[in-house]
Amino acid sequence: MKPRKPFLDPNHPMFAKAWARWACTLAPIAWGGFELWAGNPMWAILFGAAGIYAGYTLNYKR
Repeated sequence: MKPRKPFLDPNHPMFAKAWARWACTLAPIAWGGFELWAGNPMWAILFGAAGIYAGYTLNYKR
């Protein structure tokens, strides 16, 4: 059985620069804020959770 690839790989060359890691963290959080403002709480929760997961994986777990 092959080992599974992570959903978001912090060792990928695209995430070598800090601005790319932060952009992939803040963009879904900002979109979640927009969805909350637009009155769609479910989408806000999903995008917020994706941003928090990306921030944890790319910036702290690294």
